[in-house]
Amino acid sequence: MTFELWILVICTILGLFFPFFYNWHYGQQIGGKALMSNRENLPERRGAALRGLRAHQNHLENLLPFAIVILVARIAGISNFVTEFGAVLFLIARLVHAITYCAGISVAGIRSIAYFAGLFAILCVASQLLHFAA
Repeated sequence: MTFELWILVICTILGLFFPFFYNWHYGQQIGGKALMSNRENLPERRGAALRGLRAHQNHLENLLPFAIVILVARIAGISNFVTEFGAVLFLIARLVHAITYCAGISVAGIRSIAYFAGLFAILCVASQLLHFAA
């Protein structure tokens, strides 16, 4: 298994932790009994519960294109410094994005910078697919 695939697995596992975060905070907001019910007529999420849910949705939206370029690179047999750099950058960017989003940190646009760094990482890997396809 390539280094890039390991990073993909780590990013996927990261996505599995978001529900624990935002559901715990939502349980604190509405009570555990309500959270274990059929969830009809529940109040809207607020604070960390809402931020965690949004961070999870954003993570999933970005994980799909990352997974596609990593899997295509693996199938094509492409693994080099640029693809490894892209994978590491994506992981770091997603960690920073998740932490700042869930914690509500909005200093100097760190979350936006992390988001765009993740997009750049995907483009790094995609550039290698285009380079070696030519």
